[in-house]
Amino acid sequence: MQRRDFCFSALATGLSLPTWAQGRPIRLIVPYAPGGPIDVTARALAERVKDSLGTVIIENRPGAGGNLGADLVAKAAPDGLTIGIAATATHAINPWLFAKMPFDASRDFAPITQMLRVPNVLVMNAETAERLKIQSLADLVAYAKANPAKLNFGSGGNGSAGHLAGEMFKRAAGVFAVHIPYNGGNPAQLALLSGQVDFNFDNLATAAANIRAGKLKALAVTTSQRSKALPDIPAMSETLRDFEIDTWWGLVAPAATPRDVVERLNKAFVAALQTPETQSRFAQLLAEPVGNTPEQFGGFMKKELARYESVVKASGARVD
Repeated sequence: MQRRDFCFSALATGLSLPTWAQGRPIRLIVPYAPGGPIDVTARALAERVKDSLGTVIIENRPGAGGNLGADLVAKAAPDGLTIGIAATATHAINPWLFAKMPFDASRDFAPITQMLRVPNVLVMNAETAERLKIQSLADLVAYAKANPAKLNFGSGGNGSAGHLAGEMFKRAAGVFAVHIPYNGGNPAQLALLSGQVDFNFDNLATAAANIRAGKLKALAVTTSQRSKALPDIPAMSETLRDFEIDTWWGLVAPAATPRDVVERLNKAFVAALQTPETQSRFAQLLAEPVGNTPEQFGGFMKKELARYESVVKASGARVD
């Protein structure tokens, strides 16, 4: 559709596009490759806000653990026409993992809203769990204590969410397991399925199919409460008090973006998150929509940034 025709169509239907965006598309930078959960949810929301904000174009800019795309947002013109995804990695883990960061996660962005949270899940190869007689998180902890250094776990790489969750588990449970890093989440999952590693902390959306197929034994989700999608799986906090780590992402703009523009973006995206169609779509990905104020999302990111400092340092992971 021609830009002029789009504007006419919007006005004809009684829609009021924001003055800073009329006739110009908004660019939403996803700092990861196409096809993953973050990309899929960003595209779903972009479709939902077109009536209130106009055209939103998804631009994938993967690289450097998400830092490349996040940096493009930080350095973009603060006019509301460039926004992007802030995620656990880019705004909580990477600032402590990378020796040099191209942006300041706490100062270079204006929070818009948290989009989603996705539980991680502690999973074992089903055959391994049966052979070792491990049916619960308590069983795993007991086995690890009785058999020091005999267990190992895989992850998508040093400093990845799965690696850090494993280090948190070891510290909280007082056990030791050898960490085996792989080049990405998919190779780590294949290693678990083939029995090369004993357990992983995986994204629930990624692991769910193999859990349901009986190939993986789910011992616990890492959120503070059980997942609505798989309520039979206990939360780790039921065995290890206060244990909580999950995957989240949300929307941010460059730091100097005007307050009224941020509020308009917040209103549109929160409304999109609350629609039954969006909630149903995200439920298929085992993702839980959030939708909050810029202040709430900003406060949440600051807490996450502080929390991961000790986790990353304890893991020993570093990218120079």
